[in-house]
Amino acid sequence: MFVHTVFFWMNPGVSDADRKQLVNDCLRYLGKCSTVRQIWAGPPAQTPREVVDNSYDVGLTVVFDDKAGHDAYQEDPSHLEFIRRNKQHWQRVQIYDFIQPK
Repeated sequence: MFVHTVFFWMNPGVSDADRKQLVNDCLRYLGKCSTVRQIWAGPPAQTPREVVDNSYDVGLTVVFDDKAGHDAYQEDPSHLEFIRRNKQHWQRVQIYDFIQPK
């Protein structure tokens, strides 16, 4: 299993509608990619603990069978359309990928 987790920080002044579009587009566009097995997206849960980073605006987690599935996703037209529709609203994007060993 390959887990791809992305955190988005939006540009100052971005509207709530743009944040909502990002969440919806995560599910709508990225969920279409044939190698995606599971997908979740949403705002931070605002859990008030010292070790929790709640500074991002939208989080995304996508699960693939393997690295090959992830690599195909990166070039998938739905993924590229998602980026095209939303990148102007991002100030920062941070990605964490990990694998589940067999």
